[in-house]
Amino acid sequence: MFILSFNQQVTVYSKFLFSALLILTIFSSKAYSQGVPNLGQTDRWMKGALAAMERQDYETANSIFRNLIDSGLPLPEEMPYYFSETLFELKQYDNSSNFLSKYFELNGFRGENYQGAKELEEKLKTPLAAIASCQLCNRKGYRLETCETCNGTKKLEQECSYCKGHGIVGCSKCAGTGMITKRNIFNIVEYYECDRCAGKGRLTCPTCNGSLKEVSECKTCGGSGTVPSEEICDHKPHEHL
Repeated sequence: MFILSFNQQVTVYSKFLFSALLILTIFSSKAYSQGVPNLGQTDRWMKGALAAMERQDYETANSIFRNLIDSGLPLPEEMPYYFSETLFELKQYDNSSNFLSKYFELNGFRGENYQGAKELEEKLKTPLAAIASCQLCNRKGYRLETCETCNGTKKLEQECSYCKGHGIVGCSKCAGTGMITKRNIFNIVEYYECDRCAGKGRLTCPTCNGSLKEVSECKTCGGSGTVPSEEICDHKPHEHL
């Protein structure tokens, strides 16, 4: 039997231990890199958005903030405030109010921009009140336009789904035969004209009343006759040329 010397055993054990530690280090590093969020990217986005706000390029700032939200990365605590300011400048007052509420929820009165947030909250009151009282826009402040599906009628006319556009349906009492049967006291089957359909075997469709058409609420606009557009409402009637 081949027996290793003490020094050889130490050498083999050391090599094994080194290999095990190397493998463990590689896997640990990989797991760590996958688990740690890319805070550098978050910082770059925030700096880019703030720079855009400083030069009053709010469309660019809006785009950067939305990229940050969509990325799934942790959001900086002050980000909701800056995004709220951006949305305010873009006249997206409802969204601005939502993110401002989120800022207060996350930071309370300890936020770096608490005072600015309170001032923005005050500025939002007037446009939000205008949106709430306006009949020309939805609650988010987007101007309403006529629904193209129903042309503002709120309803849709289509082929009757019950009679399939025939206007008549088979009589269920006589199964469409026009006759019903009964057994008399002598157990003899007797035939009678169906009293429900007067022997015709069919009835006027109860859903469309024979009009062949069925009227239902427009699903596109939910029966309102209007849908929100992408235009921010100015709360003034527009003249149609």
